[in-house]
Amino acid sequence: MKSDREAPMTEVLIALGSNLGDRRALLSQAIDRLAAILDITSQSRLYQTAPMYVSDQPAFLNMAVRGVTALDPIALLDQLKAIEEALGRAVSFRNGPRAIDLDILAFGDRVLDSERLTIPHPRLAERAFVLVPLMDIAAQWADPISGDTVTALLAAVSGRETVVPADPPQL
Repeated sequence: MKSDREAPMTEVLIALGSNLGDRRALLSQAIDRLAAILDITSQSRLYQTAPMYVSDQPAFLNMAVRGVTALDPIALLDQLKAIEEALGRAVSFRNGPRAIDLDILAFGDRVLDSERLTIPHPRLAERAFVLVPLMDIAAQWADPISGDTVTALLAAVSGRETVVPADPPQL
């Protein structure tokens, strides 16, 4: 029987991106730090992607991880923000360049819309740079609001051609 002290584990999907500094090293360090707060069950390949929303900035390296955590969504968000800060993310303008970016894409089948956090990620369906890495690790994950799988979302999104495997494609 499960102890009352054992927190339930929830599957999460996290997007990672970097377009400043040693992008590959920053993503590797982020993965190491994520491993302290969640059990990473799979990680995507690395993809080089053109910037979206603000095009006058360096290209990104993007990837995604799948894992399980005992943290609640806000505690996970706080931990991700602490990792970003520790790895040198500076306050910038929205969608501007950044050393590291960590976003919660999904938290189990939870739907949350608060001042600090919206789950599933509200712009997931418009971001090829997130959907392509998700295909590596969660192609059949279904958005709990729309019911659309990653496969279906990727088939409908524009910009897929701007997401290409990095060389080499692994960390």
